Amino acid sequence: MQHRVIASPVLAGLVALGLLASAGAQATMYRYTDENGQLVIGNTIPQEATKRGYEILSDNGRVVKTIPRALTAEEIAAREAARQAEEERQRQLEAQQELDRQLRKRFSHPDQAIRALRRKIQEMNSLIQLKRGNINVISGQLDNEQSRAADMERAGSEIPEATLEKIRRLEAQIREVEREISAQQQDIESVRKAYEEDVLRLEEITGEKRTIPLNPESENADPETTEGAQ
Repeated sequence: MQHRVIASPVLAGLVALGLLASAGAQATMYRYTDENGQLVIGNTIPQEATKRGYEILSDNGRVVKTIPRALTAEEIAAREAARQAEEERQRQLEAQQELDRQLRKRFSHPDQAIRALRRKIQEMNSLIQLKRGNINVISGQLDNEQSRAADMERAGSEIPEATLEKIRRLEAQIREVEREISAQQQDIESVRKAYEEDVLRLEEITGEKRTIPLNPESENADPETTEGAQ
């Protein structure tokens, strides 16, 4: 025989009231600052107050969670700028690490870079000397043509246009080679600077110091420049 339990209306009402009371006791409480700067505790929080930050409290008044205030436009911009700056710093760091890796593939010691620099500058100075030799040859041809033209003038003869054109062409060739030499000298300085930076970086990343001079005054100098200084 089955027994049915029928809850009386009074009992149901009491249970409902108990649940409501329990729910009320567990209702979320907020602590925030109002527009007058006064600290307020309540079970609701105005939308405007959320921008100033607030705390969520437990039923016994303990802080469960702290919600920070909303950032200003200036603070948001500053945070974004800081984020971008950090990304750029990280990108540069990774780029430098790759450059260091490539540098160490080329040279294991600063002295190796110095020797490579000396060889490179010696090659470039040799090319300059070759060009100076070309200038000497062209200058000899120019002297001959100018001498012939002078002889014609003294003899009262008209200088042929072909001779004048050849003189102009030889003069232009000399100027062009001189420009090439000037550019080559600038290239030497650029190469020297790049290698010197490599040497200094190698000293830093390997912990090794160079044992040979980085820039000996008497070595790898353009002989023509050295002669001019004497």
